[in-house]
Amino acid sequence: MLKNGEIAPDFALHDARMQLIRLSDYQGQHHVVLYFFSRDHSPGGITEAVEFSDRAETFKSLGTVVLGVSLDDCLSHEAFQDEHGIEFGLLSDAEGEVSRLYHVLRETAAVGMVKYAIERSTFVIDRQGVIRHAFYHVLPKGHAAEILSLVKQLG
Repeated sequence: MLKNGEIAPDFALHDARMQLIRLSDYQGQHHVVLYFFSRDHSPGGITEAVEFSDRAETFKSLGTVVLGVSLDDCLSHEAFQDEHGIEFGLLSDAEGEVSRLYHVLRETAAVGMVKYAIERSTFVIDRQGVIRHAFYHVLPKGHAAEILSLVKQLG
């Protein structure tokens, strides 16, 4: 598990519009809220995304970029954003590489098959690329408000 004070692992993933997004692109300029969720169109995924989206302008006014990551592909993310009016970037980690870097990918066995799923987690990363807050086992309802209050403390 990653801990507060560690350097956030850099990565490059495509967003819903097929733009390549690198964490390091924001270093020195913006704080980043990086949250991992199970999948588009799931009840928890909708709740969390809508709550972050409802606060997108406030995050932006605080110099903070919100990025959501799941194993879904870019086309799924695009449909999800359009359907729910999501106002921030959703990144596709279809191979699970970034999810592994952040220790949020969990292996589950069902009916003799191994599947991988993301454990809902959030990282608040400051402008220097340092993890200021790391949360694993996140509940979606009310989480965006909690994260916003922490970002306000970053200055």
